[in-house]
Amino acid sequence: MIKSIIFDISGVLYQDNRPIAGAVDAINHLHRSNIPMRFVTNSSRNTKSEIYASLSDMGFRIEKSQIYTAITAMQHVIQTRKLRPYCLIHPNIASEFEQYDQQQANAVVITDAAEQFDFERLNTAFDLIMNGASLLGIGRNRYFRAKDKLYLDAGPFIHALEYAANREAEIIGKPAQAFFMLAVESLGCKPRDAVMIGDDIEADVIGAINAGLQGCLVQTGKYQQGDENLRSSSRFQLASSVVEAVSHYFN
Repeated sequence: MIKSIIFDISGVLYQDNRPIAGAVDAINHLHRSNIPMRFVTNSSRNTKSEIYASLSDMGFRIEKSQIYTAITAMQHVIQTRKLRPYCLIHPNIASEFEQYDQQQANAVVITDAAEQFDFERLNTAFDLIMNGASLLGIGRNRYFRAKDKLYLDAGPFIHALEYAANREAEIIGKPAQAFFMLAVESLGCKPRDAVMIGDDIEADVIGAINAGLQGCLVQTGKYQQGDENLRSSSRFQLASSVVEAVSHYFN
């Protein structure tokens, strides 16, 4: 029986800074009903505080502590391993990494970096990896949707460096099992009693199912027709939107 819900954020709760129809009421109803929830994202263009403020402005009544980001997970890895990162990241989140010693880098950290993905920076990252630096990626997301258009995410650039350096990246955010388990543990339930609702069949749904959760794919955000054909499982559901998904599990 499903006891807790984990939501992806962009493309599931909102799209282009506008809430998905009915999403605010659905989430706020769960909040009033004390249903345990977490909101997770690989998004790396905004800080956790900015994400929380944006959701609050849209009318979502959630707690900041309910938000888990891949950036937070990446910071934890850097701190616990005492790494010196070379950060190929988006300028909007540069302040999140200013606290770390970045001289003589022994790790390459890659998030969605937008225009920062130029030849010089990518080649610097490649050189560091070839000389022994570890490669840490935010996630393997291929693309995201914004302003009714698809944009390249961090995944293709991580893959390019893996291919060039013949080194496999360690993925810190979705679909890494450790990322899902961190969220599940904070909910105080077993993986089989939690469902992940997302718009990315690979990072959200398949990642969650592989971690022991149930998965629900919504047909909003980056969803593309036929995505549901990539997964067949008794723990998989397809929903038109987050509203239908919530109704399915908590009618």
